[in-house]
Amino acid sequence: MLVRQGLKRILGGTKDLEVIGEAGDGLELLDLVNHSDPDMIILDVSMPKLRGIEAIHEIRTMRPEVSILMLTMHKDKEYLYLALSAGAKGYLLKEDADRDLFSAIQRIRQGKTYVSPNLSEELFDDLVQIGKGEGKPFSEIDPLTTREREVVKLIAEGKSSKEIADLLSISARTVDSHRANIMEKLNLKKAADLVKYAIQKGYI
Repeated sequence: MLVRQGLKRILGGTKDLEVIGEAGDGLELLDLVNHSDPDMIILDVSMPKLRGIEAIHEIRTMRPEVSILMLTMHKDKEYLYLALSAGAKGYLLKEDADRDLFSAIQRIRQGKTYVSPNLSEELFDDLVQIGKGEGKPFSEIDPLTTREREVVKLIAEGKSSKEIADLLSISARTVDSHRANIMEKLNLKKAADLVKYAIQKGYI
């Protein structure tokens, strides 16, 4: 809420930018997009009701011409790849926003892609590897961490959150948190889809 208000104040005070709306969650955002005509949307990976990656997919379907800038605290490059693959034009870390927000907006308005400096070097290295044929295309990169893959494997084997917690020596609440993050990263809605994913990846 405070971040959103701060952004609105900063952007609204710039002569060539106009804030035409704001939303408190993903579903409210989609409704706003459906009833307005934005040129650019700034959103977070973590939003209530509809997560950021899912929102990108929906927005691209509704308004493919709209540019999307992710403003987030998530430094994991898996989120970066998911956002870019979904159609985002920029990925800006909140810690870089004070310095780089307007640069990111300007670059995207010029039809280019922007990635926070703290992540751009890793992105470049991965692109070089892909160019050499030594890495997988972003669309084929498994976005899950090692621990998340362990959780997926156990879920697919029919284990409960408590059983998974006991096997991995973590709390059931942590297991549920991993499950939510996994579903968000993979843009899945049902447990059956998670099992199918585990089979496709050879986890079980």
